[in-house]
Amino acid sequence: MSDAKLKVVVWNEAVHEARNEPATIGEMYPEGIHGAIAAGLRGFYPDSEISTATLADPEHGLSEEVLEQTDVLLWWGHIAHGEVADEVVERVQRHVLGGMGLVVLHSGHFAKIFTRLLGTTCSLKWRNEGERELVWTVKPSHPIAAGIESPIVIPQQEMYGELFDIPEPDDLIFISSFEGGEVFRSGVTFSRGKGRIFYFSPGDQEYPVYHQPQIQKVIANGVGWVAQPGVFREAPEVSNPARGWFEEA
Repeated sequence: MSDAKLKVVVWNEAVHEARNEPATIGEMYPEGIHGAIAAGLRGFYPDSEISTATLADPEHGLSEEVLEQTDVLLWWGHIAHGEVADEVVERVQRHVLGGMGLVVLHSGHFAKIFTRLLGTTCSLKWRNEGERELVWTVKPSHPIAAGIESPIVIPQQEMYGELFDIPEPDDLIFISSFEGGEVFRSGVTFSRGKGRIFYFSPGDQEYPVYHQPQIQKVIANGVGWVAQPGVFREAPEVSNPARGWFEEA
C-alpha cells in the first residue's frame, strides 16, 4: 500500500470546527476532522499527495483543475449538505462517473453527491448516546478488509441502524452492531460509471473515532481500492452504430 503514489483530497464541510460544536471538537481534532483523516492516510501513503478542502474554500476547494488531478476524493459532511453548490456536485459526479474514486464517511450518507449517485434517500435510523459499536467483517476476501481485526471495537459512537435506504451494494464488507440491539451495513461498495465508491459509517464529530488505528486502516484500504489512477477520466460513452458496422473478414 505504501508504494502507491496517489493524489487524494479529503473534503470536510468543517462547520462543526468553525462553530466549536461540540466544545470538545478542537481538543479531539485540532486540525479538523479532515486533518485527522488526512494525517492517518499519510501514514499509509507517505509518497502520495494528500490535501484537504472545505466548504468555505472557493468552489468548496473542488474546482475542475483540482478534480482533474484527484485520484480519490473523501467526503465528510453533517449539517451543511444543502450549502454545497449544485454545480460542484455535478462536477464531482462527472468525475466519479469518469473513474475518480469516492469514499463517503459517516453522515456523508446524506451528501448531495451520495444521494445523487445512489438514487435513493440514503436515510437511516440513528441515536446519539455514545454507545459501543462493534464493526464485524462479513467479507474478509475483499481488499478493503485486508488486515482488519473483527470486530473493531469503538468504545463510543453514534448509533446508525437499519433500515439503511440504499440500493443493493456491490459488496457488503462490514456490519456494525450496537448496545441497543441495532445492526447496520457500515461498509459497502458501489460502482457508478467507471468510478468506485466506498461508504464507511464509523466516525462522528463527538468522538475521536478517526484516531483509532484500525479505522484509519479501513479508510486507507478503501482509498487504495477505489483509486484507479490509470483510468482515462471520461464517462462511459454509448453510441448508435449504423447498420453494417461489422463486416466479416
